[in-house]
Amino acid sequence: MSDPEAAPPMRVRRSKIHGTGVFATRDIPKGVRLVEYVGERVSHAEADRRYAHKPADDNHTFLFTVDARTVIDGGVGGNDARYINHSCDPNCETVVEGRRIYVETIRAIAPGEEIAYDYMIERDHDDPPDIDTVFGCRCGTDACRGTMLLPPPPLPARSPRRAARRPATPRD
Repeated sequence: MSDPEAAPPMRVRRSKIHGTGVFATRDIPKGVRLVEYVGERVSHAEADRRYAHKPADDNHTFLFTVDARTVIDGGVGGNDARYINHSCDPNCETVVEGRRIYVETIRAIAPGEEIAYDYMIERDHDDPPDIDTVFGCRCGTDACRGTMLLPPPPLPARSPRRAARRPATPRD
């Protein structure tokens, strides 16, 4: 007889968020390490080469950045972790430990609930104007920011000296 607690606490199936998702099969408490994000480890240049043929409006990828040198391509030798969708109000987070990526719960998850984490995709200086649409979010939570991208960094504050040099604005 098999131990039901030994079975994976999650299952892959169709998702309302996006295509395929991962769902809890039982109650999962906060602080549980669910799965390691695995796949072929490649350089950033190799990852770019592999996906260079994709249309600019295609955001679907199984790439996960480990560090400045390494990307995990979950599309090659990956596991169910590659199907975990993005949410702006996630129930999980990713943890980098020893150059390995793990998905851990940040709150309790009920059976049938979709497992999700914030992808925290960084913006690049050369992003096209429609980048927020390309990486549009479909999580549907009250906290949804409408994109899987991190918010733009704040504009640098003007220094008081610089502001003082500005010409005075005429007043009526």
